[in-house]
Amino acid sequence: MPSIVVKNFNNADEVRTPDKTKAEVVELGNVTAMKITLEPGWRWSECIKPVVGTESCQKRHVGMLVSGKMKVVNDDGSEAVVSAGDAYVFEPGHDGWVIGDEPAVGYEFEGSTAATYAKS
Repeated sequence: MPSIVVKNFNNADEVRTPDKTKAEVVELGNVTAMKITLEPGWRWSECIKPVVGTESCQKRHVGMLVSGKMKVVNDDGSEAVVSAGDAYVFEPGHDGWVIGDEPAVGYEFEGSTAATYAKS
């Protein structure tokens, strides 16, 4: 692997577009990163659940929201609101949705999630 790898999300290696979702994925050697844009009205249980078929999101998310706002509720009842500038970790077993009229845009660096998010 080269000692420096640079890629731009505008030229993503893969783009996935389930309902109200745009996931732009770049492969950086042994690291996979994702820029995710969630449109107003996006909700995991409505937009991604039909693609993956699980009752709640079973992916671990590690990232940062750069714009917008969303709410995440775990299967155990714990919940959080994530706003622009917030870094986050969501463990498997959650639902989430965009709050308000602005898209939620974030970057994720959990490689296995970036590699497989929103794939059937």
